[in-house]
Amino acid sequence: MRDDIKINDRAAAIQDKLVEKLERIYDPDVELDVYNLGLIYEINLDESGHCKIVMTFTDTACDCAESLPIAIMDSLKKIDEIESVSVEVTWSPAWKITRISRFGRIALGISPK
Repeated sequence: MRDDIKINDRAAAIQDKLVEKLERIYDPDVELDVYNLGLIYEINLDESGHCKIVMTFTDTACDCAESLPIAIMDSLKKIDEIESVSVEVTWSPAWKITRISRFGRIALGISPK
């Protein structure tokens, strides 16, 4: 799991499954997945199996502001340990290009440093 994502212990126990699902959900404007793009800020999984995702977008005018949260909810519900999912969108802190992972930078042709 990325160091810049706040994650609780229950979610950390299934982090490989979470990352696998999040890496398959692409921001259509940037053509990079939400995980490597750095749109995910927080993942919490409670004792009842509810997973809360806190995320942002690259821009307030993002065309995918409605579709990405739905895609995240649909995808994460397929994980056995997750019963329900909610997505909270935040604009603070604002997304910055520095949130893109090394892999994401290489994929986009940006210097990996």
